[in-house]
Amino acid sequence: MDTGATLTRRRSPWVVFARHDDPWLSTETAELQKLGGRVIHLDGRKLSNPPTLFATFAQELSFPAYFGRNWDALVDCLHDWHGHGGETKDVAVLIDHADALLQADFLGLFVSVLCQAAWQANLQLDADGTPHDAPPPHTLHVVFVLDTTPPTAFAEPAANGMDVAVGRDAERLTATLTGEDWPEADKELPSQEPRSRS
Repeated sequence: MDTGATLTRRRSPWVVFARHDDPWLSTETAELQKLGGRVIHLDGRKLSNPPTLFATFAQELSFPAYFGRNWDALVDCLHDWHGHGGETKDVAVLIDHADALLQADFLGLFVSVLCQAAWQANLQLDADGTPHDAPPPHTLHVVFVLDTTPPTAFAEPAANGMDVAVGRDAERLTATLTGEDWPEADKELPSQEPRSRS
């Protein structure tokens, strides 16, 4: 089984740091869209502090009015997201111009939050690691798209996030969850893969 980074399958790694000209990025986003998924672009320059980060996510992903604009609420709204109203909830969030986030003192926390949301969305496991059906699982991955900064520059700050493990996939840096609090984080569940439109 292919264990490299993917945007189309419900498995880790949940977060990827990649250069904007990495052929993997265009291939994976095209494949996700071919399978009926959606690619959402956020401007990393608008994520320089938590208040603007929460506001940008809320606006661009059409979060409900009750979104609490805090880290826990971001996890909840991302993993239970249904704002785009399409046939599928399968989504990749691309944070363009993400270079500036290298200096953000909250980067480790942000990566951990994104990994937690993706773990919940992709696997739909409860706190005991037991699958549940509502809402149904969907693919959710996040890519930090870098203009000039090498992805490896993000390794140390990303690894500062709670339970975050970083790795390499070719020229990309990957982040996923590690530890017993995140069962099945390294396994792909074969059911409910994105399906192509007939």
